[in-house]
Amino acid sequence: MRSVKSFIAAGAATLLSSAAFAADMAIAPPPAYAAPVVEDFGGWYLRGDIGFSNQRVKTKEWVTYSSLLSLEQDNGFDTAGIFGIGVGYRFNNWFRTDVIGQYRGKANFHSTDRFVFSNAGVPTAGVDTYTGSKSEWLVLANAYADLGTWWCVTPFIGAGVGFAQNTISHYVDTNTPTGGVASAPSASKWNFAWALHTGLAYRVTPNFTVELAYSYVSLGNATTGVVSDFTGFANNNRMGFKDITSHDLKLGVRWDLANPPVYAPPLMRKG
Repeated sequence: MRSVKSFIAAGAATLLSSAAFAADMAIAPPPAYAAPVVEDFGGWYLRGDIGFSNQRVKTKEWVTYSSLLSLEQDNGFDTAGIFGIGVGYRFNNWFRTDVIGQYRGKANFHSTDRFVFSNAGVPTAGVDTYTGSKSEWLVLANAYADLGTWWCVTPFIGAGVGFAQNTISHYVDTNTPTGGVASAPSASKWNFAWALHTGLAYRVTPNFTVELAYSYVSLGNATTGVVSDFTGFANNNRMGFKDITSHDLKLGVRWDLANPPVYAPPLMRKG
C-alpha cells in the first residue's frame, strides 16, 4: 500500500512541475506580416479622351486677293471626332498639369459666296460654293485647379497652350453661273493654339477617375494648296481660313500611378 501511495504522490508531483514549467513559458505572438513594399510613382497619371468638336471659322478669304473677296456666309463645319492621350502630374490635392496629344478628325465645311460681277457691262449676280474638309493634330500643355470634392465628384477648371497643325483637304470651288470648277490639293499649317477647360471628375476607385469635360479651343489659321481649274490653270492663289475655334465636349479617363492597387494577405490569428 505504501508503495502505491508513493507512486501516486510522485506522479502528482511530476504533473504539477510540468504545469508550472508551461506557465513560465512566454506565449508566442501570432506571426506578423510585413507591409507590402509600394513603389513610389510620385503624382504621375495617364489619361485618354474621346469626344467631338463643334467648329467655326471667323472668315474665309483668298490669301493673295484678300481685299477683293471675303466669305461670310455659312462659315461652319460639321461635327468631327476627337481622340487624345496624355500624361500628367498631380502636385497636391488641388493642382495638376498634363501634356496631351489629340487627333481631331475630318470636319466637312461648306460656304456660299454671293457676289456681283460685270458681264458685258451688265451687273450680274453670281454664286460660288466651296466645300472641303479640315482636320488637326493638337498638342497642349495644360494646368488645372480642382475645386473640391463632394460625393466623389470634383469640378475643375483649367487652361492650356500649345500648337495645332491644321490641314485642309478635298477643297472644291464651284461657280454656279459659269459652271466652272476649281480645286486645290491638301495643305497643312502649324499655328499657336490655346484652350480653356472646365468639367466634372468622378473618382471610381483610388486610382481610376472618369471625366466629363468641355473645352474652348483656338486653333489659329489654315490654307488650302494652290487652287487650279479643271484645265490645270493656276494663279498661285490659295483659300485661307482665319481664326478657327471649336467647342469640344469630351469623355475622359485618368489612371493614377501614385495609388496602384496593393494586395495584403489577411491577418491570421490562432487561439
